[in-house]
Amino acid sequence: MKFKIWFVMISVVCLLSACEMEENNGAESSSGKMVSSESEEIQSANSENQLTEEMDEVISNHIIQKYSTVSTQTEKQFEVHHVYGTSELSGIITAYMHSYFGGFKKSTGIENQVGHSLPAVIRLKKKATGYVVIEYTEPKDGNLYQSSLKKMFPEKYLNRLHQDSGNIEDLQKEMDGKVLQWLAEVESNSTSPAG
Repeated sequence: MKFKIWFVMISVVCLLSACEMEENNGAESSSGKMVSSESEEIQSANSENQLTEEMDEVISNHIIQKYSTVSTQTEKQFEVHHVYGTSELSGIITAYMHSYFGGFKKSTGIENQVGHSLPAVIRLKKKATGYVVIEYTEPKDGNLYQSSLKKMFPEKYLNRLHQDSGNIEDLQKEMDGKVLQWLAEVESNSTSPAG
């Protein structure tokens, strides 16, 4: 009889633990908060892309800084992104995007040495000095990848996200352009006489 009681109690504890883990398998942001896009759709009307050049630069700089410790063997890092859409609530702008980050060396040209290509959600807030990133979220790895994407992105962006998966030709061209410009500047500076 004691065995049956213990067995039932352990089963209940395991079941409750499993339910709690399922609730918490969403995407975790860099601020440690769980991110859910379901409420995001209700909060404001989403638009295709309301990011300014300044916002784009703040996003790229944030991601480059975030990954600067893993790209120490490279000489220059770049980030480009495609924004699926944005939303705004209480002065916080949320951008749903695909990010392509890479680290490069002069000796290897446009060949990416380190980097990533992944969907991400980033939140910006306007301050007196300009925009600042208040949260940056990437999907979880492995078998939590799909469920975390569903928590991060509104439904209307998920189909486009899946269509773009592995197809970053436009981002690759933009990245190559930035790297070639950097290489030309480096070459120009190395051949001009010091004065």
